[in-house]
Amino acid sequence: MVISNKPLSFILAAFVASLPIMGFANQENDSTHVQTETAHEEKVVSHTAHEEGEHVALDPKAKVDAFIDHHLQDSHDFVFFSDEKENKHYGFPLPVILIDGGLKVFSSSKLHHGEEVAEVDGSYYKLVHGKIYKTDAAGTINFDEHGHPSNEKPLDFSITKNVVSMLFVSVLLLVMFTGLARSYKKGPIPTGFGRVLEPLVIFIRDEIAVPNIGEKKYRKYMGYLLTVFFFVWILNLLGMTPLGINVTGNIAITVCLAAFTFIITQFSANKDYWGHIFWMPGVPVPMKIILAPIEVLGTLTKPFALLIRLYANITAGHVVIMSLIAMIFVGKNLAADLPISLGLTLFISVIEILVAFLQAFIFTMLSSLFIGMAVQDHDHAHHHEDETAII
Repeated sequence: MVISNKPLSFILAAFVASLPIMGFANQENDSTHVQTETAHEEKVVSHTAHEEGEHVALDPKAKVDAFIDHHLQDSHDFVFFSDEKENKHYGFPLPVILIDGGLKVFSSSKLHHGEEVAEVDGSYYKLVHGKIYKTDAAGTINFDEHGHPSNEKPLDFSITKNVVSMLFVSVLLLVMFTGLARSYKKGPIPTGFGRVLEPLVIFIRDEIAVPNIGEKKYRKYMGYLLTVFFFVWILNLLGMTPLGINVTGNIAITVCLAAFTFIITQFSANKDYWGHIFWMPGVPVPMKIILAPIEVLGTLTKPFALLIRLYANITAGHVVIMSLIAMIFVGKNLAADLPISLGLTLFISVIEILVAFLQAFIFTMLSSLFIGMAVQDHDHAHHHEDETAII
């Protein structure tokens, strides 16, 4: 079996493109430290409190909601675990990269979870609900009538927790597939971890790429399909670890992944594909005029279905698991709530392992289906396949 080097080149290109950004991380030599400020999830700030500058303590249920929201969001630092009694967080900061009248690079430790104002080259910044705003030396944050900060926001290109996770997965995939490719130099059967990867590569080729794209044209797109499958799958699995990584539950990430599929589909499309969209063959002219805008809209709903399916399923899984764990802290009867909570959490976690694979498979399957529809030669007498059952 011959493994295409396209997934490797795809990952390598993405990784090399990120090297200049990673260089900024090396400018900050902060070692793992203890961050001693009170976390945002332990406080709720009402609109009145914003105006008065007061913090209101959370009750247990609101505290759990705040913690879940914090878990689902991206972060400018990496926290391994927290000591609530001591108000300490054990982890390490990440580099903050801002474009605000020039390049501003500093460590997120200056922000201290939003409890302090970071001064950089005469400019002041504060972290509020995971976003960085410009402020003054006193850290003044203005709020609109809905309680949202109205301060100016600089362009934020920071190396956040999600970015670190994606870079880690990119390097991991590069190492995995490089090892697989090298193992074929020793013989037709891979060795080591390659024995695990080869069946998965064959599965994607024989069960996804060939049936949907065709034997003549599938090879061109195997690199992308392999990359997106393993990338999404491993990120889904990382999201189940105690590190609190929620990359594929970030809609910005799923939008980018769906955009890749959309761009590849449109630029690979042949004249038959565009002919079926703008001037449907085999139907009366009035129907062609009516169907044209519907078909154009369909080209946009396909990637939308991709990004929403992945985002919603992964986010729902995180919320359910963390809500079940929260039963231990919210319930009044620990002896009864603890076994129920742990039992249900274990059950859902096992299901989420299957969901992690299933969502990567579905994303790859639908991507190959959309690409196949764009590149295959259409038989004008052939009716459109019904995609609604899949989408």
